[in-house]
Amino acid sequence: MKALVALTPITGAVALPLLVCFLMAKVSIGSGVLAAVVISSLWFVAMLRTSELPEHG
Repeated sequence: MKALVALTPITGAVALPLLVCFLMAKVSIGSGVLAAVVISSLWFVAMLRTSELPEHG
């Protein structure tokens, strides 16, 4: 689980811009924008699900 927590931000930060630029160049600008919204939303949820917060006590 520690590896997933560490790799989630890095993977999203690298993959999102590359994928969006590729889609905009090869398919269309609209598909790149749609992919940016969908993927960044999924990435945000993944970041929240794998976050490690300190215990309150």
